Amino acid sequence: MNEEQFPPRRTPALDRVLALELARVSEAAAVAAARHRGRGDEHAADQAAVDAMRSELNRLPVSGTVVIGEGERDEAPMLYIGESVGAGGTTRVDIALDPLEGTTICAKNLPNALAVVAIAEAGRLLHAPDVYMQKIAIGPGYAPGTIDLDASPRDNLHSIARAKGVPVGEVAVCVLERPRHSALVEEIRATGAMIRLIGDGDVAAIIDATRPEISGIDVYMGTGGAPEGVLAAAALCCTGGEMEGRLIIDSERQRERAERMVPGDYRRKLTLSDLAHGDVLFAATGVTDGHLLSGVRFGRQAITTHTVVMRSTSSTVRWIRAEHQDLAKFDRPA
Repeated sequence: MNEEQFPPRRTPALDRVLALELARVSEAAAVAAARHRGRGDEHAADQAAVDAMRSELNRLPVSGTVVIGEGERDEAPMLYIGESVGAGGTTRVDIALDPLEGTTICAKNLPNALAVVAIAEAGRLLHAPDVYMQKIAIGPGYAPGTIDLDASPRDNLHSIARAKGVPVGEVAVCVLERPRHSALVEEIRATGAMIRLIGDGDVAAIIDATRPEISGIDVYMGTGGAPEGVLAAAALCCTGGEMEGRLIIDSERQRERAERMVPGDYRRKLTLSDLAHGDVLFAATGVTDGHLLSGVRFGRQAITTHTVVMRSTSSTVRWIRAEHQDLAKFDRPA
């Protein structure tokens, strides 16, 4: 066998069965949150998702530590940063999660609310502080260096257009609709590129950039949460693509936490491998309908969920549309 033509596969560190088990974790959170769609109560939707996700995480045969979670221990009674979850065992993993990405989206029953969770070998996910992060991300198929966080939006868009072989006017950019992005939006529009402004959900937006033929999004730009950046990086680690970020530190307390949590110079430009690397599993289940995932459907005899499960070592992306006929399992106690 020609090893250059058929390179040896990387030896996975995590049991492949965990991929399906992780789907059950995001499914449970999505179903719990979906019961609150459109009811205007963000807290109730988020709490339901947190309770359901924690219950399922504690059934996984791992010794897990939450590194991206609901906040510090004194701010989040469950799934706080540093919390131990899992049923135990010799497999030690880091866990990044957002039981309900888009609480406002869910409360208003708008598109692209997700339940998201990722696991990796211990030490392979950045323990990002809860601060803002400047980000740029594209999907697979581009040469390394196509995007550069330190380049202007104009230069990045022209670089993407050249790589695609299209005019810059055919490049679509996703940006969170925030006052802080007004100058960014003006610069993007000056190039002639298309913009999709979203209210929330930048994890979903970055995942959208991995499937532009479906989502219509080529690149994500702007400033969002650093924890969400790690979750999105976990997905890109599995699908391929490129992402760069830089922490935005606004206070002495944030600086101290960044110095403690981030290896090396926290002010540096972070690459995809800085954010997530190694054997990574990622799962996201739609809570509301989105560009890539359908929301939860409640039927008389079954609940239908739509989930994407990814793995970095096998470079697989599985789309799971599941019918759950045992309705009682979503109401079982932890």
